Amino acid sequence: MSADRVRRRRPPTLLPYLLMAPAVVALVLVLGYPLVDMVVLAFQDMTREQLFSGSTPPWAGLDQFRRILGDGFFWTVVLRTVLFTAVSVVLTVVCGTATALLMHRVSPWVRAVISGVLVTVWAMPVMVAGAIFRWLFDADYGVVNWLLSRLPGVDLARHNWFTDPLQGFAVIVAVVVWGSLPFAAITLRAALAQVPPELEESAVLDGARPFQVLRHITLPSIRPVLLMVTTLMAIWNFGTFNQIWIMRGGQPEREYYLLGVYSFIESFAVNRYSTGAAIALVTVVLLLAGSVVYLRQMLRTGEVE
Repeated sequence: MSADRVRRRRPPTLLPYLLMAPAVVALVLVLGYPLVDMVVLAFQDMTREQLFSGSTPPWAGLDQFRRILGDGFFWTVVLRTVLFTAVSVVLTVVCGTATALLMHRVSPWVRAVISGVLVTVWAMPVMVAGAIFRWLFDADYGVVNWLLSRLPGVDLARHNWFTDPLQGFAVIVAVVVWGSLPFAAITLRAALAQVPPELEESAVLDGARPFQVLRHITLPSIRPVLLMVTTLMAIWNFGTFNQIWIMRGGQPEREYYLLGVYSFIESFAVNRYSTGAAIALVTVVLLLAGSVVYLRQMLRTGEVE
């Protein structure tokens, strides 16, 4: 009997589940109660009276969901969130792939410098990155306006990038991509290191051009990791909150609402706590859908391997 058959018939072990148990228990303890409390709150109608008195809010059933799902502005925010996520993810993956390819081709010491810069950016807190970008694009003292005004025929003196939501979101996307790029680049660089160089060398000897090698050899070889990075970026960027809140000074206009910001404003600025909880619950459901896609990709990758 071959070793492969013996390995296949070996009974399943509990070791993987035991190794996962501490992380699962920690997640349940940290996130379990807040999540359950949010779900219950979404089916109630809490006001400041119940909040300060500590009394139980009246049961509202599906009223909160009917209110938000019947509101056209809610669907505008959903569409805006989807578009924001799509643009930021595409830019992150493209820039991350380009950076990873660059790191794969340069000399070791240059690669070490690039890796150090990426790790430094990765370690930078979101509040610090947001404050830096807010200063860079400041209407009065921003370096970006000063540099662009040096170009012939360009006058951006005292230009406010956030007056136009499209320009404002372009700046916010830049902040998000800046913070997400290190993870994408480092992960994809590790994937590129696993691509057999013989495949690329054979393609070059057969007359393939660099772009053809990239398209038909390199990218298909790192496709599982590329899909994983793309899915994770989509899940993370879908819940963007800190960057918008910091860039708009804690007072984002309605044109800058994403689902995370909308839920927070409804809960703590307008004091419609149950409505905010319902929006947050819808956001969680959408994120869970993305998580299912991610898990399916991981399982398919494991089956292929």
